[in-house]
Amino acid sequence: MEKIINDHKAFWFRGEFLFSVVAGFLFFTASLLINYAAGSYATRSASNAVTDIILDNIPVVDTGIIFVEGTMLFVLLVAGIFIKEPWRMPFILKTAALFVMVRSFFIILTHIGPMPDQISIGVDSLIRMITFGGDLFFSGHTGMPFLFALAFWENKILRAVFFAASVIAGFSVLLGHLHYSIDVFAAYFITYGIFAAAKKLFASDYDVFLRGLPAISGNK
Repeated sequence: MEKIINDHKAFWFRGEFLFSVVAGFLFFTASLLINYAAGSYATRSASNAVTDIILDNIPVVDTGIIFVEGTMLFVLLVAGIFIKEPWRMPFILKTAALFVMVRSFFIILTHIGPMPDQISIGVDSLIRMITFGGDLFFSGHTGMPFLFALAFWENKILRAVFFAASVIAGFSVLLGHLHYSIDVFAAYFITYGIFAAAKKLFASDYDVFLRGLPAISGNK
């Protein structure tokens, strides 16, 4: 605990780190606002459902607990990482924001309606703040954990946890008929491209993500 406190004191008193975190939070907040507008538009504009070779051949399973509570566990895990390793924050915030922005662009392009037999997610659920029903392509529940698996690739435990979370989320949205199969499978390819772009766009933040700030946590 003492080491965690000392790390936070050291990092938060570095101006360049504080600026980068604030920029990351602002970028992420902006991405959520854009996601809300894009998701609302896509849902209002949604057409009829279409056939799907996988969904047409599997029964509907209530995977709501994974879709909702699983998302909350994911958020708590990320928050725990931020508390334990604050130097990870700038790159993760900006990369997650880029992910949300790219996905927002995709979901406004084509407005295929959701499957009529999909499981019901309560309107009072917090998850409804970021999902709307017509925001289908591509699956954020599948892509976001995979994005973290790529980011923490050098950490075998976190890589395995995030990759497992991605696969479980992919299966859950398919079984719940919450996404079409193309939404899930395409998420891996698009997410890899987003991560590759993030490493270039946020190169200095990625260096801090991997090594920490010089003279503070060079042993990271």
